[in-house]
Amino acid sequence: MKRLICILLCFVFIASIGVVAMAEEADNMKTIYLAGGCFWGTQKFFDQFDGVLETEVGYANGPTENPSYREVCMKSGHAETVKIVYDPKLISLEELIEYYFMTIDPLAYHRQGNDKGAQYRTGIYYVDEDDLPVLEACYAEEQEKYTKAMEVELLPLENFYTAEEYHQKYLDKNPGGYCHIPQKLFELQKERAENSEREENAETPEELRERIGDLAFEVTQNAATERPFTGEYDEFFEKGLYVDIVSGEPLFTSMAKYNSGCGWPAFTKPISPEAVKENKDFSHFMIRTEVRSSGADSHLGHVFHDGPAEEGGLRYCINSAALRFIPYENLEAEGYDEYTGLFDEQ
Repeated sequence: MKRLICILLCFVFIASIGVVAMAEEADNMKTIYLAGGCFWGTQKFFDQFDGVLETEVGYANGPTENPSYREVCMKSGHAETVKIVYDPKLISLEELIEYYFMTIDPLAYHRQGNDKGAQYRTGIYYVDEDDLPVLEACYAEEQEKYTKAMEVELLPLENFYTAEEYHQKYLDKNPGGYCHIPQKLFELQKERAENSEREENAETPEELRERIGDLAFEVTQNAATERPFTGEYDEFFEKGLYVDIVSGEPLFTSMAKYNSGCGWPAFTKPISPEAVKENKDFSHFMIRTEVRSSGADSHLGHVFHDGPAEEGGLRYCINSAALRFIPYENLEAEGYDEYTGLFDEQ
């Protein structure tokens, strides 16, 4: 009997801990109401973010109680609004408002996208007076971007009535439904998470120097130039692909390489116009056009207009140290098999 009582007391203790934890969690949650035009898209947009725990669409700050969608469309005076419950430890109010302004035209009066009417007005409605200074600061920061006054309401929440069930998570149920928010914004959380992961995994300058060597580091990161006629690929004409030594992104093929006699590897063109980018270079009392890789932004060399006329007249004068060569027969093994077709004519 004593053992049974002990077991029951343990269960009561564990349950009480759970109740306390749930109560503490609830105390930490906060709520904000955002009207951003059609509430279908606004709800789907905010559902993507870590820290947003719950969303609900409804009708806010109108003069009547419990309006129907039909009544709202008939100018009841309510705004289509999304209730957002969030954990401020995971996502701040400032972040939510920053994201909100991404989805609206703040200068439009009673209109967003193709939707017109008072129910599509924009508004930030708060329930906690302590939030007001933060919201006013966010509002003022956004207003500085425009010469005209914004049409976004900043008001306390007067009322909120939950919309009909078929409106809840509407775009999840109907992926082809109309939405005024650009599709790419629904991937914003994913994109920012990927960028954050890339930043966390990014090499330090010291790690990069150790991986590619001192000369390659100075060339790609500090725009140094290797001495002429010393580079590994100056007098090198094997069949294959040249990639950025830093990132591995494809830059040139052996088909575009020729012997210019300049002392550095020379190419008539990159693998594609998007593979490289060009900047004006005024260093060393000269005016030149610098060439950098588009992805890693590595300094590669310069481009001149004294190349073979029959090939377009350009000479991409590139440092060997900025490149890594992948022989044609190794392309597939190294993950560059999609480029093998470029060499069919060689």
